[in-house]
Amino acid sequence: MDPDSRPNPPIAGDEVATLRGFLDYHRDTLRWKVDGLTQAQQAQRLAPSTMTLGGMMKHLALVESSWFEVVLGGGDYMPPFDGVDWAVDQDWDWDSAVEDTPEQLRALFDEAVARADRIIDEALAGPAGLDTPSVRPSRHSGNPYSLRWILLHMVEEYARHNGHADLIRESIDGQTGD
Repeated sequence: MDPDSRPNPPIAGDEVATLRGFLDYHRDTLRWKVDGLTQAQQAQRLAPSTMTLGGMMKHLALVESSWFEVVLGGGDYMPPFDGVDWAVDQDWDWDSAVEDTPEQLRALFDEAVARADRIIDEALAGPAGLDTPSVRPSRHSGNPYSLRWILLHMVEEYARHNGHADLIRESIDGQTGD
């Protein structure tokens, strides 16, 4: 993947186009950061952190499923996350990625994004649009999240992890860039 092929968020788009544009930009930034790496390279760590690029990709697939399928939609996690005993290993997404090939991780990530996008499309087609409330409320306030809040949170989640990805990728093969 070439970083110049990433779609840029609209400069003067409406709120929906801007939010989705930034989310898609960050999703593609992660795809770029893992592109062309071997399974061993995707499992490489940058001390003292235990993060890996493969683990990050699997983690963000889980985050997509969690926020859109579970919280917003009220459903269950997508496979394989639906069968994990999270009480045994809270970091299963990060830890188990070392066993996955780059192709498996990319397919899982792309499936999570596609499922999330379908849920976003359905919510935006409804009468509340960005104000669509989540089925599952915040465990802190007891109030539902809005789709707007979830989209902004996802942009933040990706931006933070893409910063980590920059450092890990540079330590693997020297590749740098936004």
